[in-house]
Amino acid sequence: MNPKKKKQLEIIVMLSVIWFVITLPLPFIITNPNVAQGPLFIILQITVMISIPFVILAVAWTLKPELTT
Repeated sequence: MNPKKKKQLEIIVMLSVIWFVITLPLPFIITNPNVAQGPLFIILQITVMISIPFVILAVAWTLKPELTT
């Protein structure tokens, strides 16, 4: 594997792990009947707002890896 592909793969894996850790509590929150609907929507909105930059960074860094240096 050439260094460019390896670096792209590492970046995508790193962003995927961060995204997974951020969204990990969502299934527990959604399936919990004790959580009120208002706070649930706020938590979902926060998760989406946090996820968007990581998706954009993954796409940008995959297309132009020189932006990481």
